[in-house]
Amino acid sequence: MLQIKASRQISKSRRAASTRPYWTEKRLRGIRILQIPAFTAIPWLVHGFSTRPGGVSELEGERALNLGFTDWDTRENVQENRSRFQSALGATDLALVPLKQFHSDVIHLLGAPNQGPSRGDASLTNTPGLFLAVQTADCVPILLVDPQKRAVAAVHAGWRGTLRRILAKTVGRLQMEFGSKPSDLLAAIGPSIGPCCYEVGTEVATQFLSQFPDAPAYFDEFRTGDEPNPIQWLNMMPPGHQPPPKSVLLDLRKANQSQLLAVGFRPKNIHTIDLCTACHPDLLFSYRKQGAASGRLISAIGIRT
Repeated sequence: MLQIKASRQISKSRRAASTRPYWTEKRLRGIRILQIPAFTAIPWLVHGFSTRPGGVSELEGERALNLGFTDWDTRENVQENRSRFQSALGATDLALVPLKQFHSDVIHLLGAPNQGPSRGDASLTNTPGLFLAVQTADCVPILLVDPQKRAVAAVHAGWRGTLRRILAKTVGRLQMEFGSKPSDLLAAIGPSIGPCCYEVGTEVATQFLSQFPDAPAYFDEFRTGDEPNPIQWLNMMPPGHQPPPKSVLLDLRKANQSQLLAVGFRPKNIHTIDLCTACHPDLLFSYRKQGAASGRLISAIGIRT
């Protein structure tokens, strides 16, 4: 039997942060949006993680809520889908502000709708009427809110952005721009490819090991169950063991949870939707699973006017 889980020694705080898969689902006109109760309890806040069902795009013979401009879909369909997404959240009076993402650590402070998407992978604001958005199809979307300072942020974290600490840097920008305290902040980590399916090369693992002391906890190998050492590629076991694997499994959600804890988040304030995009193609989009025919999800957060 294939095993993808090796034993780990992780701190109680990290374990608490990674076992809070608590969310609700909002349905309207066939559209399903995932939400975090701690966020919906804030009256001036609007947020949501989109899913695949509903919409006007056609994908694999079914209607789909594709929210990103792709080669297989029309601009008109995407614009209508975005309108329906905002309508389902009661956010039609907010200006949707997506980014032109490129797996960076570039963060934008926004005070007004842009003329066009800014190049970057995170945005923050304390201006009512802006609906900050990131697009994903496997990468990790993270929404942040400061209930005390009335500030919000949206972050796109693939492995490159995670390695560059874009999430921790966004928290730093919230501190710098608005005086936020990490212990006051709430985080919502949305659907992304899970550690069950996210295979990366060992060169990626090596880069993480050079940057994060707890990086071994982010990775699992593909295993047959017979190997004497589940993470032999990390500690260079002596001859007689199997050669190092060419690929390992990365828990990108855990890596970002770790960044939040490291900058001072309370474990109870980190809320994770632990749905794997690759495991749920009927509900979510996954580029790794569907390739170029994949749609795009949007995770958005804003302050009501």
